[in-house]
Amino acid sequence: MDWDDLRIFLAVARAESLSAAGRQLKIDPATVGRRISRLEETIGARLFVKSPQGYALTEEGARLMPHAERAEGAFDGATEALRGPEGLSGQIRIGAPDGCANYLLPQVLARICDENPGLEVQIVALPRVFNLSKREADMAISVSAPTAGRLSVQKITDYRLHLAASKNYLARTGPIRTRDDLKGRRIIGYIPDMIFDKELDYLAEIGAESVPLASNSVSVQFNWVRAGAGVAIVHDFAVPTAPEVTRLLTDEFSLVRSFYLIRHLDDRRSDRLNRFAEALVGGLRREVARLEALT
Repeated sequence: MDWDDLRIFLAVARAESLSAAGRQLKIDPATVGRRISRLEETIGARLFVKSPQGYALTEEGARLMPHAERAEGAFDGATEALRGPEGLSGQIRIGAPDGCANYLLPQVLARICDENPGLEVQIVALPRVFNLSKREADMAISVSAPTAGRLSVQKITDYRLHLAASKNYLARTGPIRTRDDLKGRRIIGYIPDMIFDKELDYLAEIGAESVPLASNSVSVQFNWVRAGAGVAIVHDFAVPTAPEVTRLLTDEFSLVRSFYLIRHLDDRRSDRLNRFAEALVGGLRREVARLEALT
């Protein structure tokens, strides 16, 4: 069985499309199709079934998948061994919720890349759960630990959130000294039916019955706060970026959440990804601690 055919098989299985796999591999979709047909002839089994939604694995294809992934890991490991233990290089893609992606990852990853000039890093900042089995990212940061799938889960750090508003908003509408002072205030938060993780569903904890200003992006929410539009629950690590924003009721209301690093289980064999993950986790822990100490 040819490794290059397995590589193409993995690309189609993850992308569920010949054209998407071809773009990823930089080869013509027709060639992708021919190589899949050749692999099916070699092993004597049909690996994909085409549907309106794309190419789905057959039962035989699903059985082949973990073996192909192990072969991929072995190939990557051999490549890393030949390169030696010097600085990290190549491309690594990280999926992250946009709060982490906007206020923590830029400076953490900039330092890692300064130390590893051959490294290319991509941040996919989307408010959703990433599918690592389809290789949407090499690793992902999450606000809750998954309990299913062939995944490796490592807690990175806790972080804190508080109520906050801009000084301009408070000057216009009056101070907020107790929870009763929240009544009648315009609340900023997530769009209720677009909350992708239960750990983000926290407005009920302050008794908010409606969210007049809502976004699926925590960065949009924070910019509303900066603009003096209302009151929101914000990350402590974001507050130092906006001197016009002040935390509220810190003795009465505080939330603690956690970040987790999620990786495909087979990737734990990769020294390159292990070294990057170690640098990422250490950098995030230090950055959260530094920024929270400034609030």
